[in-house]
Amino acid sequence: MRTLMLRRLPSHHTTARQGKRHQQNLARRAAREEQLGLAAKPNTAKAALAAGRSSIKIGRPGYKVTKSRDAATKQRSLLFEVDYPEAEEGVQPRHRFMSAYEQRVEPPDKNYQYLLFACEPYETVAFKIPNHPIDKGEGRFFTSWDGESKQFSTQLFFQDPSSVKGAPQGSAGAPKRTVSAINAGVLA
Repeated sequence: MRTLMLRRLPSHHTTARQGKRHQQNLARRAAREEQLGLAAKPNTAKAALAAGRSSIKIGRPGYKVTKSRDAATKQRSLLFEVDYPEAEEGVQPRHRFMSAYEQRVEPPDKNYQYLLFACEPYETVAFKIPNHPIDKGEGRFFTSWDGESKQFSTQLFFQDPSSVKGAPQGSAGAPKRTVSAINAGVLA
């Protein structure tokens, strides 16, 4: 607990925190909380989940991103494999797409969107991917959770630019190809 008093030197703050009066106030507060039956904050992920609170975050999960192209349709695809070795039993990871305008970490860029993965007790990780339409047809988008190896996999295919209405056309009616790097990163 902090006091609202402004102190000129850091040593003054340290002295006040170690003082007799401060220690008495801490003891009085602990006794009052015990008397009222207020529970202390849970110090484990299981205790935090049982208390109905968000758990203590233990860090970022390991991940692997694989870029590929479908041989038959020539569609670009991304495969995300995220490892959650400390995931609790019965907890399944989730994914979500986020617009560049929803996030608050970087300035918005309409050329990108974000794919987020979350699983308790890990931090949420986000990958910056191109803002192209995603093919959600049969067998073109899937997620999988392997409870034994505790790995969450998501594969997505970007729609072919020529099949999207209003696709930019190059000379002689050929689809105009744009090359953009896929920048996978973690947002804190």
